[in-house]
Amino acid sequence: MTKIAYYPGCSLLGSSREYDESLRAIAGPMGFELLQVPDWNCCGASSAHSLNHELSLALPARILALSETLGVDEMLVPCAACYSRLVTAHHDLAESAETRDRIIEIIGMPYQGTVKPLNILEFLERHADSFKDKVSKPFEKDVACYYGCLLVRPPKITKFDRPEDPRTMDNLVELTGATALDWDFKVECCGASHSISKTDLVGKLSSKIVGNAVKKGAQAIVVACPMCHSNLDMRRTFINRAAGRNYTIPVIYITQAIGLAMGLSEKALGFPRHIVKVKFPEKAKVKAEVKPAVAAAAAAPAPAAQSEQTEEA
Repeated sequence: MTKIAYYPGCSLLGSSREYDESLRAIAGPMGFELLQVPDWNCCGASSAHSLNHELSLALPARILALSETLGVDEMLVPCAACYSRLVTAHHDLAESAETRDRIIEIIGMPYQGTVKPLNILEFLERHADSFKDKVSKPFEKDVACYYGCLLVRPPKITKFDRPEDPRTMDNLVELTGATALDWDFKVECCGASHSISKTDLVGKLSSKIVGNAVKKGAQAIVVACPMCHSNLDMRRTFINRAAGRNYTIPVIYITQAIGLAMGLSEKALGFPRHIVKVKFPEKAKVKAEVKPAVAAAAAAPAPAAQSEQTEEA
């Protein structure tokens, strides 16, 4: 087993336990042992950086310092918000010796900067062969890969591929047997932490994301962020209200898609915890091109209601 430090953060042990469960379910077959960072603390997402700059660096720096005690050089950080704070701190402390010394003084422990934070997509991309060979039940669905804000921004720190039109998650899901659709809302904001304070706004923003995925024929939206999942799944009532439609498309984690392709059970992957039932609709039918003359001759009144799997252009 290859050992890697693991920082679950608050969400994966609380509102997004299915993310933690599905990650652990695939980690073993992939040959990885997750070493949870001892005595870990909150990373400060999503408010510390708006309140106190030193606090926003000290909180993740302490986590990074603790991970160095595990004797590894990489730390898996599945939560996109946690990853953003940790990779930013890792970057900023490497850029300024003065800042690093000040933060070391605050946290009261050694910090060398030897452990690099990895988001879930970086980790899976590096070790794609470890799960590709385990695919026994291809996940043959059409999916919309939703990256959200924090995995790709800011580009100078995350160094993500094609920040406006990323491909990493698309490539990963296609290894499971799925088809990653070309769609328009890959990196648009779902409303993030406004989920509690401005739920109607989250419903409005997320309705555009869900609506576009459905319009493009997706049978599922695949995510790699617990906040994105929470907004698109738990806030579905607000999404449907804003859209004036009843969207039932499921939202699943990339780890769950891989787990399904590995033949793992829905229970082991945490599907019963979802608010929107994980039931994949049939693939949307592709309309055949009809010549204008034929179309005019066969013209008929439009149906009164649209199905979920079609949208007006």
